[in-house]
Formats: sequence, C-alpha cells, structure tokens
Amino acid sequence: MSFGGPQWPQEPQRQGQQGQQGYGEQGREAYGQQPGGHGQQGQGQGYGQGAGGYGYPGPQGGGAPAPFPDAPAPGPFPGPQGGGPTPDWSALADASASRARRKRLLTIGGGVLAALVVGAVVATAVVATGKEDDTAKNGGGTPTAPASPTGSPTPEPTFSSVAPPPPPNPKDYISDPKKDRAPLTAEGLFPGRKLTMDGRPYTKGATSATANCAAVTQGGLGAVLKKNGCQKVLRATYVRDGVAVTVGVAVFPSEAAALKAKNQATGGIAPLTGAGVGDFCRATVCLRRSNAIGRYAYFTQAGFTNGKKVTTADRGVFRSSDDLGTFAFNQIYARGKSQASAAAGAPRQ
Repeated sequence: MSFGGPQWPQEPQRQGQQGQQGYGEQGREAYGQQPGGHGQQGQGQGYGQGAGGYGYPGPQGGGAPAPFPDAPAPGPFPGPQGGGPTPDWSALADASASRARRKRLLTIGGGVLAALVVGAVVATAVVATGKEDDTAKNGGGTPTAPASPTGSPTPEPTFSSVAPPPPPNPKDYISDPKKDRAPLTAEGLFPGRKLTMDGRPYTKGATSATANCAAVTQGGLGAVLKKNGCQKVLRATYVRDGVAVTVGVAVFPSEAAALKAKNQATGGIAPLTGAGVGDFCRATVCLRRSNAIGRYAYFTQAGFTNGKKVTTADRGVFRSSDDLGTFAFNQIYARGKSQASAAAGAPRQ
C-alpha cells in the first residue's frame, strides 16, 4: 500500500546665447556709429568746422563765421579808417538752427535706438522664460548627474547581462550518489528521543542500520530490495497510545531503482523492538505502506502493541502511519536541502 502523503511534488541654451547679444553690446554698435550719427556726420566736416578750420579764414580770404552766433567775426580791428566787414547775421542764424535740428534728431534717434535695444533684451528674456516654462511642463530637460564630492561625475551603476544561476535543487542531492555525500546514520536520520507531529507526541524506541537489506524485511520485500540494489536500511520505532510504528528507509544507487522498489513492494519492513517496545505485528494483521523520494524508498509497519488486529476502522493506526511516513519524507528532503544550501554557499572553483 502506497502512502497518500507528500509527493514530488532619459543644454538648454543658457539665457542670452541664442539670437541675443549681451546687454549693452547692441547699444555700442548703435550709439555713435550710425550714418549721420553724433560725431561722424560727414567726417570731412568736423562739428562746427569751416573748410579752413575752426575760426580761421578760408582759401578765398573770407572770414569764417564766429563760433558763437552773437560774437563778431575775426578780422581787422576798427581803426581810424572805419569798421571791418559786417557779419552775415542771417547765415549765422541758419547755421545755428541747423545745428539745433541736428542735435534734436540725434537725441530722438538715440532714444529710439535705446528703446529698441531694451525691447530686444526684454523679448529675448520672455522667450527664454517661455522655454524654461515649457521645459518644466514637459518634465524638465535632460537630467545631469550630480557631481561627486571630488568634482568628478558620479559613476552610473552597471548591471550584468548574465542571469545568476538558479539555486540548487535539494532533490538533485538526494537523487544522485555523487552529490549525496553527507554522513547517513540512524541517529542522524531519526534524532532525539521524542517526535511530535501536528501536536501528537511519539516516543522513540530502538534504532538500527544495516547493509543486509533483506534481513530486516518480511515477506517478499527482501527480494525486491536486493533485486534493485539496496545498499542500506535504517530503522526506528515510535510508540503512542498503544500503537507502535516501525519506519525503515532503504538507500539505492539511483532514483529509478528506489522507485522500482516502491512499486514492486510486497511484504513489509520488519518491526523493530527494544528500548521499551515489545513485540508487535507478529502473527497478526498490521498496516504496511511504502513510498519513495530521490534514491530513497521508505516503508512503515504499524500495529497495536497488544497484538490486536488492525482494521479499516482503526483510524489511530492509520494516522500514526501517516505521521511517521511524513516524518521520514521530511527528514530525507531536509538532507537534500542541507547539502544544496552548503553547495550554494561554497566558493566557486
């Protein structure tokens, strides 16, 4: 009878660069350098200068107008013979008016140019601000990595494109003799003096281990174990409420061999007495079960310590058999898990 238990289970331009000169540069280009601008209105005729220079007669000997409208023109001083030539007051007035107009024009032109420069600067600032606003609305510009304390760029993390190997599978270690190298003893497999399963306590009796697999069997189980290459059998007996259960774990050279032994099982594991446990399952009906995991097959034989025959109504016997079968499964799997964990933590060669 097989157990019904566990089975294998991502630069904005700096403001003032694009299409914008520095504030005052355009002003230097405008003030004093435009045609007709102040100081360069016809460079062959300096401001207030006649053809012969400021305050000197020209080539024809005519006197130049006085530098100021109300001043008499230079020439011969009045003497006994009478006064000099009379100044052309109308021409002087025209010249003075012309100069005044020129100054007004220069003043107006300079003001217009200044207004244009200021307007250009303001417009550029507005455009730049609009760009910054757009950048903010769109989630910001290209992010830059913060500088490290030494001033060098902070290195970005790198990730390996190679996936880490999967963790070892415990079942691999209890299925392959080349990996399943941990010591195996009866006391190691069945430790302590007591066992509790789901709140049900069991007292451990005797334990044993032998390489003579057939010697610790009943019926035809010995021949089955031998045929499939059984290497060792480890046993322990547990008692609770008048029910004794012997659990035997047989070790095989492969998972396939253990599975065959489980499927071919007939008879059962021999009851193990001693250490306070008397004879049971002798010349009476007992509950026999078998199962396998990895290269291990495990068997239980459960019955009453008083020799009473086991029936399908004896749920306590079935429950005890299930508890000890589950315990054996857990212990074998824990063996594989322990070896797999040790291999995962070992340095790679």
